[in-house]
Amino acid sequence: MSDDKTSSDLRAQGDKIRREVLGDARVDSTTRDPDAFNAPLIDYLTKYAWGDVWSRPGLDKRSRSILNLGMLSALGRADELRLHIRGALCNGVTKEEIQEIFLQVAVYCGAPAALEVFKVAEEVFEEDGV
Repeated sequence: MSDDKTSSDLRAQGDKIRREVLGDARVDSTTRDPDAFNAPLIDYLTKYAWGDVWSRPGLDKRSRSILNLGMLSALGRADELRLHIRGALCNGVTKEEIQEIFLQVAVYCGAPAALEVFKVAEEVFEEDGV
């Protein structure tokens, strides 16, 4: 965590970046009405994943999105991948580049992983008219 940022600063920065990458509607749908069980996780992710790590100057948002696509593909996290495909598109990653990322997944993570991520991407592209 950045030493010069308070918890409320991180939360505000995280909310801002998350909305820039994923869009207001998606953020609102995932953070609306948190309950006592999931509220701490939502707060943690907003502050530290989005407010601290995503705001670091070492990588731009586009590069972070490319990394996320590869990591989520390797981990087999289709729901998060769906969300981050949309975020990658918002961050300037093209459909053709996403195809290349997923071909790289095929080589390093195997055909089953690649088949899954191509399927998820095609669904997102169709849903969003990409």
